[in-house]
Amino acid sequence: MNESPEPLEGAPLIAPSTTDHPLYDAVVEACRTVYDPEIPVNIFELGLVYTIDIDPENAVKIAMTLTAPGCPVAGEMPGWVADAVNAVPGVKQVDVALTWEPPWGMDMMSDEARLELGFM
Repeated sequence: MNESPEPLEGAPLIAPSTTDHPLYDAVVEACRTVYDPEIPVNIFELGLVYTIDIDPENAVKIAMTLTAPGCPVAGEMPGWVADAVNAVPGVKQVDVALTWEPPWGMDMMSDEARLELGFM
């Protein structure tokens, strides 16, 4: 039987980031320079960046989402993120992938974002 395995109960839907990599903080700061044009908060604080994976050769893979699939900048935002992260010294290459799983929700915003947008 070739049934696809069920995800492990309690397994995260969002893969963990490589937070112990020396470039991680600089990549996060680069992500913080990108804004959704309709919301005055950067995409990192909005919780749109799900995973920052950096391999030993300094290639960066970012999994991100948008506030909604019909976002007017859906086609452009991954490029903005890639451009910002490519500018970080030491980064070899950047791959930005959009995902809709799990769907973004307001609970993914940082406290700073909630405060800025008047939700706190």
